[in-house]
Amino acid sequence: MAAESVRRTRVGVVGTGALGRHHVRILAELEEAELAAIVDLRTEIAEGLAATHGTVAVATIDDLAQRVDAAVVAVPTVDHLAVAGELLDRGVHVLVEKPIAPTLEQADELLARAGDRVVAVGHVEYYNPAVQALLTVQGSPGYVEIQRLATFTPRSLDVDVVLDLMIHDLQILHAIDPSPVKEVRATGVRVLTERLDIANVRLELESGCVANLTASRVSSERIRKLRVFMNQSYYSLDYQEQEIKGYELVADAGERGIRPVVLEVEKGEPLKIELRHFLARCAAEAGPLVTGVEGRRALATALEILAAIGSPRQAKGSA
Repeated sequence: MAAESVRRTRVGVVGTGALGRHHVRILAELEEAELAAIVDLRTEIAEGLAATHGTVAVATIDDLAQRVDAAVVAVPTVDHLAVAGELLDRGVHVLVEKPIAPTLEQADELLARAGDRVVAVGHVEYYNPAVQALLTVQGSPGYVEIQRLATFTPRSLDVDVVLDLMIHDLQILHAIDPSPVKEVRATGVRVLTERLDIANVRLELESGCVANLTASRVSSERIRKLRVFMNQSYYSLDYQEQEIKGYELVADAGERGIRPVVLEVEKGEPLKIELRHFLARCAAEAGPLVTGVEGRRALATALEILAAIGSPRQAKGSA
């Protein structure tokens, strides 16, 4: 009996920069994808990638829209509405890199133009296998602590560290505890750029959960960890290692103690997992996806944090 054929979705990529080129690489490898076209203002870069990955570089978004059913939008945030909006108007499903837009007004316009098309947002850390394992845990968190520290790289400097890095963890926090934000306390500092490079935030949710988040893009080392404390259990997650350790309180014959909780994690490349789920949703199949609505919520919380910080101070001795 012949093997069942895999349904392939014609997909394209708009923007082939630091992240877009990885989308191109993975889509060219996926059996369920037909990488039909890519487009970038830097035509020589797009043509080189197209030759490497067996696709074509086209000149305009209109050219790309005629060839695809779905597209990844990996352009600067300020251009998300213009690019993704045009694709949606042409009937193309879109995965827009995070944040979904620079403002809630633009995010709302993008969602309004979606119709019955899929709008996904590229919160790739949500697809980290360790995060997916954590989301299977039953219980309500009382306290969450998240650190996302990175060394400086000259990328994504069109947005501050809250919209660049912390927004990943805001989306995951809302997935762990979907209750509304009750209170925001935050501080931030400019160090090497004209935008926030470090931010620390304390969020209180309506459920009573308190979350403390720190994000930095000027640290000496790379740290990405999440800790969740529940009523009688505790989980520590390492994003980089894709590992999660759990412990729970037990009472045996009146004696109270702690025992480990085993959560199975099948390691994998989060971006590849994200793209597979996006393609599955485009093919009307089920699967976890960060939707446009969820991406908008993460943006709303990030903007609340920026409003709470106000005018950030400049670190002493920095330019």
